[in-house]
Amino acid sequence: MSETHTATSGRRAAGEDPAIRLARLRRSNFGILIMLIVQFVLGMIYNLYGTAPTSTKSIGLFSSPDLALHVVLGILLFLAAIGQLVQAIRIRHALSLWLSAVGLLSILGAGFAGLGYTGSGANSASLGMSLAFATALACYVILAVALPSPGVARSSTT
Repeated sequence: MSETHTATSGRRAAGEDPAIRLARLRRSNFGILIMLIVQFVLGMIYNLYGTAPTSTKSIGLFSSPDLALHVVLGILLFLAAIGQLVQAIRIRHALSLWLSAVGLLSILGAGFAGLGYTGSGANSASLGMSLAFATALACYVILAVALPSPGVARSSTT
């Protein structure tokens, strides 16, 4: 019985309406945009009110509540970006695939730059974090504009 259920659900997923898949991708993209904005705000709060690392004294990733939230949200953002890329691969929408991949790499780059910043306090790591954030934000904003709205996607598939 489980084999029949698995085969049926596999056929249903393969024959799923492209408009539904695009709607999921749009929702995922919107969620990532919100997460990026919250991540930016948390980073700015720490920048203004937190203790900056120096070349002789690093800071712990969980040394303050706002930095800890920033780190946790960064990990969740990375996981959401992976999910977005997987959805784009399944849909086979070329622009979504490329922008999701670049967005994921940018989020990963911002994370590594953040690790470098907490270890050394280097201005270049802070700049790298902000440039990678801006690149990721641009990718997901372009994707939000480029993906067809649910009504347009539904009418183009019928």
